Amino acid sequence: MASSGSSTIPSTNSYTRLPDLKIPPRSGSSADLTRSARSSRLGSPMEDMTKYEKKLVQGEGGYLLEDVPHLTDYIPDLPTHPNPLQDNSAYSVVKQYFVNIDDTVVQKVIQHKASSRGTHFRRAGPRQKVYFESDEVKACIVTCGGLCPGLNTVIREIVCGLEVMYGVKELIGIQGGYMGFYSKNTVTLTRKTVDDIHKRGGTVLGTSRGGHDTIKIVDSIQDRGINMVFIIGGDGTQKGAAAIYQEVKRRGYKCVVCGIPKTIDNDIAVIDKSFGFDSAVEEAQRAINAAHVEAESAENGIGLVKLMGRYSGFIAQYATLASRDVDLCLIPESPFYLDGPGGLLEFIERRIKEFGHMVIVVAEGAGQDLIAQDMRSMDTKDASGNKLLLDVGLWLSQKIKEHFGKKKKTLNLKYIDPTYMIRAIPSNASDNVYCTLLAQCAVHGTMAGFTGFTVGLVNGRHAYIPFYKITECQNKVSITDRMWARLLSSTNQPSFLSKKDIEEKKEEEELQVSATPADNGN
Repeated sequence: MASSGSSTIPSTNSYTRLPDLKIPPRSGSSADLTRSARSSRLGSPMEDMTKYEKKLVQGEGGYLLEDVPHLTDYIPDLPTHPNPLQDNSAYSVVKQYFVNIDDTVVQKVIQHKASSRGTHFRRAGPRQKVYFESDEVKACIVTCGGLCPGLNTVIREIVCGLEVMYGVKELIGIQGGYMGFYSKNTVTLTRKTVDDIHKRGGTVLGTSRGGHDTIKIVDSIQDRGINMVFIIGGDGTQKGAAAIYQEVKRRGYKCVVCGIPKTIDNDIAVIDKSFGFDSAVEEAQRAINAAHVEAESAENGIGLVKLMGRYSGFIAQYATLASRDVDLCLIPESPFYLDGPGGLLEFIERRIKEFGHMVIVVAEGAGQDLIAQDMRSMDTKDASGNKLLLDVGLWLSQKIKEHFGKKKKTLNLKYIDPTYMIRAIPSNASDNVYCTLLAQCAVHGTMAGFTGFTVGLVNGRHAYIPFYKITECQNKVSITDRMWARLLSSTNQPSFLSKKDIEEKKEEEELQVSATPADNGN
């Protein structure tokens, strides 16, 4: 919900921050220092977010605004211009053109009687004054990491928002992810060229993992005269965006950096949900329905579906709750064991005996510790730093077949792996609307001079969130809250946890909440 602070939100330096590095800005297109010297000076581009500046505004009653950086923080006395929206005929019917300067969005909407007002973020939306004239803007858009429904919609709406609402004419797309800044061509983006891209899956700009070289990227930004950078990607991508912002700020270059958080797993902290998640859950239903048909059509039939969820089981959880055909859901957050009384195999055998068929949904990150005991697990990672997982679906299928083989019982198991099909589809209607609003809020924020931020939905309101806030942790399914209890009630499966396990989980989550009191409870 939106609320106003107890006093006007300062726009200057009444916040805590690290001292600026006293290094002169880069001049010309040639590098002043060698690559090794610059790298050693700046450190890793993915360095700990807690070392980055924090704009904190403390108010009465425990009110805390975690504000986002602004161009005027390091380039004082920038001229302002009237917002072109006030002359836009499409917006003439709007009751109030601009967001009030004091408007904030509270992170934790549920409060106890004696609790403080908690953490707030700056509300997203158009401002009365902007810090760029339309004809001086040269914007770029880049997509990084894995695919996700809605990427093309976000690209389209950023282009349309800048062109239609603010009259911006120079927009380019960076092809092939971060490395595209210095090793790929660019493509001109106009309202005409992006007109129907939202009907397609994937990203028209292409994407890649890794390839982040902060110095090369900012060199390219400065050499091309780019002054607005829109970066669409997950938490690793947003860490890279934060590093780009830091280097842009260090050089004193007038360029705003905005992130739009993307992950099909829905595990980005603070925000209500990431775009593409609704589409992913909806598409997962098709696989679950197919598994159910296969299972109930055969004697002792089992339909096993593997869904995405490397560290968080949100897709598996919500797809299970939505379908009502699932008998067993396994996610990374909830450990399980195979053999013995109360084990997974015993439960499967009992359910098959009772109903004659069964549908199992498993997230890709579930049971990895058990697989490692059976197979030689190589601790390898992809270019984004994500651990390469072993196929839990194939492993679990084999274990179930071996168990029923030993019992000399008939089994018809069908394994369905729709993971890459789910992320490659176009976004549905719900996600298209969400992507449109995210993109427009990002455009409004950059035109208003905000930088070093990501835009997201917090308690149903769009807000500007500092990079460090969404990269300091990942959202995970809480197996001690009501939503997981609803799933267990729906599937009628045991938790596979001992009383000791449950107590340990509760203690672990209580420690996390006490360490981060502003967590939104997801």
